[in-house]
Amino acid sequence: MSLSAPAFLERVALGHPATGGKRKTLIAIFQRGAVDGLNMVVPFGESSYYDSRPSIAIPKPESGNSEAVISLDGFFGLHPAMSSFKPLWDSKRLAIIHAAGSPDNTRSHFDAQDYMESATPGVKSTSDGWLNRYLQSKQDPERSLFRAVSMTRTMPRVLQGRASAVAMANLSDFAIRAGQSSANLQGGFEAIYARENDPLAGMGRETFEAVNYLKKANPAQYKPENGAQYPRSPFGNSLLQIAQLIKAGVGLEVAFTDIGGWDTHVNEGNSRGQLGNLLQQFSAAIAALHQDLGQRMDDVIVLTMSEFGRTVRENGNRGTDHGHANAMFVMGNSVRGGKVYGRWPGLKNDQLYEGRDLALTTDFRDVFGEIATRHLGSTNTQSIFPGYSLKQSQFKDFLS
Repeated sequence: MSLSAPAFLERVALGHPATGGKRKTLIAIFQRGAVDGLNMVVPFGESSYYDSRPSIAIPKPESGNSEAVISLDGFFGLHPAMSSFKPLWDSKRLAIIHAAGSPDNTRSHFDAQDYMESATPGVKSTSDGWLNRYLQSKQDPERSLFRAVSMTRTMPRVLQGRASAVAMANLSDFAIRAGQSSANLQGGFEAIYARENDPLAGMGRETFEAVNYLKKANPAQYKPENGAQYPRSPFGNSLLQIAQLIKAGVGLEVAFTDIGGWDTHVNEGNSRGQLGNLLQQFSAAIAALHQDLGQRMDDVIVLTMSEFGRTVRENGNRGTDHGHANAMFVMGNSVRGGKVYGRWPGLKNDQLYEGRDLALTTDFRDVFGEIATRHLGSTNTQSIFPGYSLKQSQFKDFLS
C-alpha cells in the first residue's frame, strides 16, 4: 500500500525538540479492543455514514439536542459523551488524525496490538517496543529511575526492551515491576537504592529525594489543581498519578496507560449506551489531566491510539465488527489543534477497504515519528522505526 504524506504533518506543531530546558513528556494511551472511531469522531457530513448505521449512528448536530454530534468543523464531530474535549478543540490544543492506523490487514486484536506497540506492522519477531527503542536511542543524562513509567500491572509491549522502564499498578503501594526480568521489588524505594551492586543504586540524589517526596506526600491524598476532577475509575486514577509524577519532577519522559472495553460487537449504542459510557470516562479523564497540569502542558503531549477501527456498516447485533483505519487524538499546549488532519477516503462502497472498512491514509508510524522527533527530540528515527522511512520532510514548518 502506498500512502501519501499525511496532511497533519504539514500543519501540526508538536513543540520544539527537547534539546535543553524543561524535560518533554509523552503520555501514550492505548484504547484496547478497537474503538469505533466512526462513532467517536463522527463524519456526520457524509450521508453514507447514516446509510450504513441505521441503529447506531449519532444524530446530526441540532440546536439544543444533547443526543446529537458535537460539531467540530461542519463535517466531523465528537460523540456527545465527549463534551469535555470541546474546549480543548476550541482552544486549538486538540488535534485529530482520522483514517490512521496500521497498513497490515490483520483483524486479530493480539496481532494488531503487537504491531502497533512494536511499530513493525506484519513483523512478529520484533523483540522490543517502539517507545523502548526511543529510550535506547537517546541517552538520559539524569539517569532517572522514572524516565519511563507504565501505570499498568505488567509491562506493556511498547515499553519492553533493553532500556529501563517501570510498571506500577499504584503509587500508593509502590508495587513495582521493573525491567525485562519483571521481578517485583517490594519494600519501598529506599530498598532499591540500598541494594549493593544494583544498577539502580547509582541514580542521582535528586531522583531519590523526589521519590522520598512522593512517599511522604501520601499519593492517596493528592489534590488535583485548577478544579480538575478525575473520574473515579482505574483509568482516571492512572492519569491522576501520571500528573502527580510530572509535578513531582522525577524525570518522567514517557508515560503509558491503557483502557479496555472497546470491542463493541453487540449493542454498541449510539448517543447513549456501551460506547458512550466508555467515551465519557475516557474523555473526562484526559480533560481532567489537561486541566490539572495547566501550564505544564506546554511540555506534555498526550497521544491516543487503538489497534484498528471497526466496520463501517453495523452488524445484525446492533454493533460493529473488526475493521481497519481509525481516529487518533493528539493534545497539548504546543499542538496546532482545532483541525481534523489526514486525507479522508470516504465511506461509499467503492471507497471502503475490502468493501467494508474505513480505508487507511495515514500510517500510525508517521504520527509516532512526528512526536518522537519534534516533541521528544529524537534524531535517530531509523532505529525506532526499523525498515520504515517516515514522511516528515518539512520540520521547520511544524514549529509554533
